[in-house]
Amino acid sequence: MKIIITESQYKRILREEEDQKVLHIPSLKVFGNDWYELQKFLESKGNPPYSIGGNLYLNDLPIKSLGNLTSVGRNMNLENTPIESLGNLISVGGYLDLRGTPIESLGNLQSVEGDLYLVETPLSKKYTRMYIRQMVDVGGELFI
Repeated sequence: MKIIITESQYKRILREEEDQKVLHIPSLKVFGNDWYELQKFLESKGNPPYSIGGNLYLNDLPIKSLGNLTSVGRNMNLENTPIESLGNLISVGGYLDLRGTPIESLGNLQSVEGDLYLVETPLSKKYTRMYIRQMVDVGGELFI
């Protein structure tokens, strides 16, 4: 069976397919370990969904958003940042450290393969360990 579509429909399909692709960044080292250089690059590409293959250490930086970050391959440290939500983040391949942040939502987070640190966060006061483990599959220890 053949389906005939117009050229404009075909271009729209191609655009939607391209929009759904996740840009994979092997490591922040590609950008000299500079979070802001990565953000400039992503902005030049239209802020697509992206993943980072290695560690992502952003502790003590004044960041509030991760943009369209969907996954981190290894450890992720956001300790002492003003981050309020993880947005589109779905998975972390190692530990996730959110100690001392004002984080109020885990957003779309589904899994953390290592430990999850929520000490001194609004989440640690709002939810029990059992409830957090129902929200997120934590492979290691959960520190609240």
